[in-house]
Amino acid sequence: MIILFYLLMCLIFGTTFLAIKIGVDAGIPPFFGAGLRFFSAGFLLFLFMMWKEKVSLSILFKKELFFTGIGLTFGTFATLYWAEQYVSSGIAAVLSATGPMMILILSTLILKQKATYSSMIGCIIGMVGVILLILPSISLSMKSFWILGCLAIILGEVFYASGTLYTRQVKDKVTASPLVLNAVQMMHGGLLLFLLSLVTEKVDPAPLMQSASIGSLLYLILIGSMVGHSLYYWLVTKTDPVFPSTWLYISPLIAVGVGITFYQEEITWYTGIGALTIFIGTILVNYPALHSLVVKKVISQKG
Repeated sequence: MIILFYLLMCLIFGTTFLAIKIGVDAGIPPFFGAGLRFFSAGFLLFLFMMWKEKVSLSILFKKELFFTGIGLTFGTFATLYWAEQYVSSGIAAVLSATGPMMILILSTLILKQKATYSSMIGCIIGMVGVILLILPSISLSMKSFWILGCLAIILGEVFYASGTLYTRQVKDKVTASPLVLNAVQMMHGGLLLFLLSLVTEKVDPAPLMQSASIGSLLYLILIGSMVGHSLYYWLVTKTDPVFPSTWLYISPLIAVGVGITFYQEEITWYTGIGALTIFIGTILVNYPALHSLVVKKVISQKG
């Protein structure tokens, strides 16, 4: 059951990038679409947990979850949704895999935590991959919005890394189940996305009524955010925090595959090389945690 749910989670997370792309291409304003997705998903999860009598309304006013929502939802997905107006879903997924590298950089520079040799090498390789991914387009076609989209996704991963590190620092200050914490931070992030949409976008109801828009939103709310994140936190409770996070190595490959197969997205040789380099760098950054996971599995099997 664990392996089945893990594969299902990877498939869900890998297909959300294409679902975002379909919705944006159908005319959903990116910030409004992101806000609708995350506030709705968080609100429904929160109602469910209230029905199960596992949460109180006071948790909505915890400033720690507000700041977490800024990093993990608002900053991460405002940039991603905006970028997918110009960047293919596959490339967006590959660039989103730089999150662990940003965590390593911030924890080393700001928190003064010592990084392992393999992690530092992986970070360097990953950054080289980003350059390989973006640089040829600068010299060959000068697609300014494509380049800005790629940079926006990387900026979003800085938000993601900041939110992750902040959550680790304050995890003992808010006691609740992971599902509740995720629901509340999604609601906060969703509200901030709505505010950003209010001052930057004009929402036309017509595109929201299209089948592509409705399908995209329903998939992202129900499957991407509610089912996908519930599976993730279930796996965390049944295994450990490292194993479920390895979706980062599988989902970008799925995203590239479904983008090419179902949305006629193209990938060039230099883009493929850059993506592969980022993939290798991501694995090396997380090698110490992955090695520890394998050792624990071997010991438990022998026991």
